[in-house]
Amino acid sequence: MIDRLACNLGRNDEAPNIELAQFLAEHEDTEGIAEIVEGFKGADAKVASDSIKVLYEIGKRAPQLIAPYTDDFITGLRSRNNRLIWGSMAALAGTTPYAAQLVHDDLPLLIRTYEQGSVITVDNSISVFAHLAAADEGYAEELVPLLLKHLKECKPKSVAQHAERASVCFDKTNAPAFIEVLERRLPHLSSPAQARVNKLLRSLHALAY
Repeated sequence: MIDRLACNLGRNDEAPNIELAQFLAEHEDTEGIAEIVEGFKGADAKVASDSIKVLYEIGKRAPQLIAPYTDDFITGLRSRNNRLIWGSMAALAGTTPYAAQLVHDDLPLLIRTYEQGSVITVDNSISVFAHLAAADEGYAEELVPLLLKHLKECKPKSVAQHAERASVCFDKTNAPAFIEVLERRLPHLSSPAQARVNKLLRSLHALAY
């Protein structure tokens, strides 16, 4: 499967990597996925970069197929290569519901990566934190305050997307707090973002009341 990566086809676009991810997901090709994981962990930077793209694209389609490699994605957060860092966090956004305890065991690393990370790293961190909060009441006690603080302080252009990512952990217990934060942010958002947040607020009000 490594020979089907974009870099090994002499391509500079992501189309081959996305096509490979679709193939592996549709065929549930666990042997092929294992080969791509080895490429991700290997020394060749171009192969590693294309491999993590394939893996997190599989994660969008069939996250259970890459869940066995959650620990490898956590290790990827320690990389010096930013592409591998945010790619690993994107993969974790898919696998966390299947491996919440394993991911939570490295929560300090996740939070540090979130605090120091690129925009894409932060985006996917919010999904990881929300999935953790949804998985366990104890995790929610730790992470819902972090999510609320983030939604209070993030740039207006990020509020709608990040609130949507956080929505997987919305429940009757935390709905009032999310309502309060989102209603305060609402006047400062663009019209399209307001529409997206209002949709979430309707869901939150249904949970809370």
